[in-house]
Amino acid sequence: MTDAPVLIIGAGMGGLSAAALLAAQGMPVVVLERQPTPGGKLRQVEVAGAAIDAGPTVFTMRWVFERLFAEAGGNFASEVRLAPTELLARHAWDDRGIFDLFADPAATEQSIGEFFGAAEVRGYRAFSAEAKAIYDVLLGSFLEGSRPTPITLMTRIGLRRLPEALAIKPHQSLWRALTRHFADARLRQLFGRYATYCGASPFAAPATLMLIAHVEQQGVWLAKDGMHAIAKAIEALALRQGAAFRYGAAVDAVLVEGGRAVGVRLAGGEELRGSAVLCNADPAALAVGKFGDAARRATPGAERMQRSLSSMTWMVNAPTGGFPLVRHNVFFSDDYRAEFDAIFARGQLPARPTVYVCAQDRDDRGGWVGASSEQGPERLQLIVNAPANGDGPGPSAAEVVACEAATFELLARCGLDITRTPDTSLLMTPAGYEALFPATGGALYGLAAHGWRTPFQRPGAASKLPGLYLAGGGVHPGAGLPMASLSGRLAAMRILSDRARR
Repeated sequence: MTDAPVLIIGAGMGGLSAAALLAAQGMPVVVLERQPTPGGKLRQVEVAGAAIDAGPTVFTMRWVFERLFAEAGGNFASEVRLAPTELLARHAWDDRGIFDLFADPAATEQSIGEFFGAAEVRGYRAFSAEAKAIYDVLLGSFLEGSRPTPITLMTRIGLRRLPEALAIKPHQSLWRALTRHFADARLRQLFGRYATYCGASPFAAPATLMLIAHVEQQGVWLAKDGMHAIAKAIEALALRQGAAFRYGAAVDAVLVEGGRAVGVRLAGGEELRGSAVLCNADPAALAVGKFGDAARRATPGAERMQRSLSSMTWMVNAPTGGFPLVRHNVFFSDDYRAEFDAIFARGQLPARPTVYVCAQDRDDRGGWVGASSEQGPERLQLIVNAPANGDGPGPSAAEVVACEAATFELLARCGLDITRTPDTSLLMTPAGYEALFPATGGALYGLAAHGWRTPFQRPGAASKLPGLYLAGGGVHPGAGLPMASLSGRLAAMRILSDRARR
């Protein structure tokens, strides 16, 4: 069996990263992906003749990918074209002005002082210092390490750093922590939005997520060829090392013999044997039997975890006017708590949603990129938070219509006009995401990062079924492109380690 390949189910970021690293170590690898292209959630769709990134839009923690390429014999800087951003995002609250957040803390301090006043600048400095302290404590002990328990996490941090460990405030909500730093509710909204990067509510997520602020201060980049190009580059990296990819290859079941995963069965009945199986799908898909009854015990209880946010996502290719768009724009609801109460407490679409708009033909200062110009249409991705109920009744047609009306009315109140038609706009709902990512209900980030226990509830690289390993945003260390890539690295390391011990 040692010559049999590692079989990787899914060409998402975790599966791609693991494929490149394992192949670079000389292991035969076969990646099985039911979609026609790599990337998983890092995908593109075509609207009115234009390819639009329909998944993650923010690229951070570049070092994760630089190391990945270096370890797999590539050069990230020469294979992925990126441009650093100075202006991270533009924010608006109805007609109450525009606030810009910058990567450079000094520029953000100036922006805060001009918009919110000197007292909030002091709050921002304290907030930034706390965010950095949390990041410094958790980088090696949690983000890059195998899934810890509360005890092993404290062991990794060490007794000498106990005061720093206690300062990460896992028992305090992000919103409460932000209330300590900012008097203006709009700044609490702005930085509370970091919880949604993990698919959570800022009112229930731990204050630990403040570390995302420090991550962004370290650098955010724009992908010059689109975000999907990053997935294609990692696929090419893995191919150069000898990995094989099969697209349109849906896996029906993980084959189990003698209590161990030994291969997979494809939808057409073909069986493939492997030295190990790595599943880059949501852990709940295994738990509910999407990969066969024998694999259910690999991730017990995953189907009962609280799901993260889904979204209502519009991909639009249409003319715009009025509002000075930059690459990343956020238009805030006037009742943030009601938005998350609707989603997590009642399972409803928010009546007054916050809207994120990624203007993919703009740079970070609003300039046009490529051949785009203000005379033509521009590519937009609009995201509204939604409950992950796409495998149930989901929102009614009337709720969808009401949510869409509220979304575009908020944009209009902020001055943004989008001249769209049915032919220039495509809507993805939680049900649509469930069809792409089964057993999730459309949840885009695995389980919701609510409470201090969540980081310890995500499964790690080794499942409960010997021979079956896990990667992706639903496992440790969590959601987001760099985290999913790190999960693939942890899975590859565990596979190599287990093989060496045999």
